[in-house]
Amino acid sequence: MEFIKSLEAWFIVGSQHLYGAEALKQVEKDAKEIVDYLNQQNPFVKIKLKPVATTPEEVFAVCKEANNQENCIGAIAWMHTFSPAKMWIAGLQTFSKPLVQFHTQFNRHIPWDKIDMDYMNLHQTAHGDREFGFLVSRLRLPRTIVVGHWQDESVLDKFNRWMRVAVAIYDHKQLKIARFGDNMREVAVTEGDKVEAQKVFGYSVNGYGVYELADAIDTVSDEDVRKLLAEYDRLYNVEESLKEKGSARESLEYSARIEIGLKTFLDHGGFKAFTDNFQNLNGIKQLPGLAVQRLMEQGYGFGGEGDWKTAALVRAVKVMGYGLPNGSSFMEDYTYDLDEKNQVVLGAHMLEVCPSIAKEKSKLAIRPLGIGGKADPVRLIFSGKAGKAVNATVVDMGERFRMVVADLDAIAPPNQMPNLPVGHAFWKLQPNFDVGTQAWILAGGAHHSAYSLDIDAEMLRTFAEYFGIEFIHINEKTELPQLKNELRWNDLAYKFAK
Repeated sequence: MEFIKSLEAWFIVGSQHLYGAEALKQVEKDAKEIVDYLNQQNPFVKIKLKPVATTPEEVFAVCKEANNQENCIGAIAWMHTFSPAKMWIAGLQTFSKPLVQFHTQFNRHIPWDKIDMDYMNLHQTAHGDREFGFLVSRLRLPRTIVVGHWQDESVLDKFNRWMRVAVAIYDHKQLKIARFGDNMREVAVTEGDKVEAQKVFGYSVNGYGVYELADAIDTVSDEDVRKLLAEYDRLYNVEESLKEKGSARESLEYSARIEIGLKTFLDHGGFKAFTDNFQNLNGIKQLPGLAVQRLMEQGYGFGGEGDWKTAALVRAVKVMGYGLPNGSSFMEDYTYDLDEKNQVVLGAHMLEVCPSIAKEKSKLAIRPLGIGGKADPVRLIFSGKAGKAVNATVVDMGERFRMVVADLDAIAPPNQMPNLPVGHAFWKLQPNFDVGTQAWILAGGAHHSAYSLDIDAEMLRTFAEYFGIEFIHINEKTELPQLKNELRWNDLAYKFAK
């Protein structure tokens, strides 16, 4: 995620020449103070102040420049004074990056004993921003509105949340996804239109023969394997059979070769997300488990059984949550405990759950897989953290993509599970198990998802709105009759929009 350090968000202030040169100097001075203060609070990306925009030509020029500047993730627009919005039309129509409308004013309080018409002319966000807001709405452009005084902690939090989403959008537009093998045979929801996905999201999805990955694994040096094994021994609770003189150490050595070979292949090709398929592993001795878990922890997106849409979404969630403490992972709704008074979901996968969500040091173990016909794979075993969480999925509905997001309450395991051989998490559905399950199924949500304890549904909504895809949010207020109506209305809305 080193690329994030070079990114910046542009701060564009709107005004006009009607107020005179002195007023514009004050606007520029105030804007600089705001930007300097925000940058001192260590935002997710640096904020760069641009010259005050006072004419249609200046607005168009700065919007065009932002589009062409590679490291600009988006713009923060603030109307210090009244800025006639017709002068923003040409610029905003060409603007292609995420936008924030910052509804603030320089002074927190009205100067009760000094306020005069000069003050009123200068501090006009209250109605100047409504002029700008109308124009953005008239143009039907997605944007995030941040309201509050620029020194409020809540404002910085809102900016950071927007920046995390904007960086994920930036990453998505140039994301490359490698598929090793094809889709799991006869499975519907993991299929989709890759050309349409590249048109909508920007990322590319291309397939590679498993033999190419096998070749990369076979060229890994013994010295690199030894170094990685030492890292495994240091980081994890390694079971006896996998320790240096253990009976299954050779299997761990092969897992290390898989990790190094896979990472080398991805990095050489510029891939930040990938899929595999246990039905297609010719030339590889065991299903990649440990390697996938560790690469996800490093920020790579992953989707099992060829699920490239989930691989892309996991990568986006990883970018949004970079530096946050609780983690995210590729996930699958696996099985239930249907106690009438405590219905919970056990989320897991065959192997590939990211240890970033683990509540404690992971156990490094080798166990039979029981599927795929390969050697017993090595994996990390752990239980996930408790807390507020979300599951998100993107599905191809034929004429559009739909994102479904469910709010969850992640919980500690209700009981001990000494024989469960995979990383896992437990959660309770909102508003309850019955409605939450029905809602996900009605919305066409996949069995694979991007699971996160760091980001929330509103960040994902901002992400979906920017790309113009449908967004369905399942939460504590969800009612099935209303959801059914929403799905019907959305069908009509998207058909008319086409």
